[in-house]
Amino acid sequence: MTVRISDHFTYKKISRITIFPIMMMVFLSLYSVVDGLFIANYSNNNAFAAVNLIFPFIMIIGSIGFMLGTGGTALVSKYLGEGNQDKANKTFSLIIYTTLVFGFVFSLVGFFLVKPVVSLMASFTTDSTEEMIEYATLYGRVMMLGQIAFMLQNVFQSFFMVAEKGKMAFLFTFLAGVSNIVFDTLFIAILKMGILGAALGTIIGYAIGGFGPLLYFIFKKDLPIKLGRSYLNFNDLFQSIYNGMSEFISNIAMNLVSVVYNSQLLKAYGVNGVSAYGIIMYVSFIFVAIFIGYSIGMASAVGYNYGAKNKDELHNIFKKSLFAMAVLGFSMFILSTATAFPFALLFGRGEKDLIDLTVHATLVYSIAYLAIGFSMFSSSFFTALNNGAVSAIISLMRTLVFQIGMIMLFPIIFGEKALWWALVVGELLNVVLASIFLIANKKKYGY
Repeated sequence: MTVRISDHFTYKKISRITIFPIMMMVFLSLYSVVDGLFIANYSNNNAFAAVNLIFPFIMIIGSIGFMLGTGGTALVSKYLGEGNQDKANKTFSLIIYTTLVFGFVFSLVGFFLVKPVVSLMASFTTDSTEEMIEYATLYGRVMMLGQIAFMLQNVFQSFFMVAEKGKMAFLFTFLAGVSNIVFDTLFIAILKMGILGAALGTIIGYAIGGFGPLLYFIFKKDLPIKLGRSYLNFNDLFQSIYNGMSEFISNIAMNLVSVVYNSQLLKAYGVNGVSAYGIIMYVSFIFVAIFIGYSIGMASAVGYNYGAKNKDELHNIFKKSLFAMAVLGFSMFILSTATAFPFALLFGRGEKDLIDLTVHATLVYSIAYLAIGFSMFSSSFFTALNNGAVSAIISLMRTLVFQIGMIMLFPIIFGEKALWWALVVGELLNVVLASIFLIANKKKYGY
């Protein structure tokens, strides 16, 4: 049964419209997890730490596509809700063409910035600095070659929901994820190419996930939104960027949090601290992907009903989504706690100190899953309502203020061993802030 974004949403329909974007985001998260797993087991600790060191910078560049996708989806869905098909098509096309241009420019700039960024981060430790710089620089520069495809993949994952083709979105992502696993096996395990093989396997996956959907929208003509002629409408472009700015800022800030956190962990624990945090993040990528996938799945429905001024359905979607976030968050808390040791063992390469540190850190961080979904959905909800300002404030406060603030304060107040609690407290504080904004804007939007 096809679920339309104009439907009345029961829990059954919510599960149907979100299941494929959730699966899609989980497979996207496997890119980094697969690379990390292969590098952890077929290389040394410095190579593993090097990937974790440069990965935030790679994600910051790629998040431009996520910004254009989420922001453009909100605007295109709104136009569809208003019944303006022509404007929806032209705005969709404008976003795709802009992504291609941005992808080329930022990947080129990023290629030359990799070395300075790696050198800056490596300066926080004296442990195998030259080797880490070499590994991280090579990995980062190869990954920059795939940024156009990665941006396209991030854009299309949102627009597939507007086109009511969630299954097709998952298919492309599945093929991209499988290819990443296959080529990592070939390049790393068989050909022993190490860091270079990991990067090559990933960008091949990006190419399938980014250029595949581009060809699909070019040749598939019977879709609710169509890729074709456009116009250089700066108002629509700026509105899309404004809508998606919170997602862009959030991605930058989340990776900035990783940079700051890694620097603090290097001081407190050395390379093992970065590795332990990297292992936690590999698990977190999968769990957080579920929250992101749910938000992507519901965003087009929220935008459509906002454009159609259907406040009753907005209220229905909002109420059911809060319940879904609570259930998912509690389930992830239980699962993360139960699997702390097996995952530490999987990535720990038999090093007892690293395994013990990872288990302890995971048990603490698991508490954060009770709050993350609520904050992420709240930000996405305001993006879908074309209120980029509130969405950006929630995202900025979550990362740049609460999380980074706690990362800097906790070692001073409670000692370095309290670092693992910093992100948990930051997430809980942001739940309070998001709740205030949701209550304050309830009457305005009618949800």
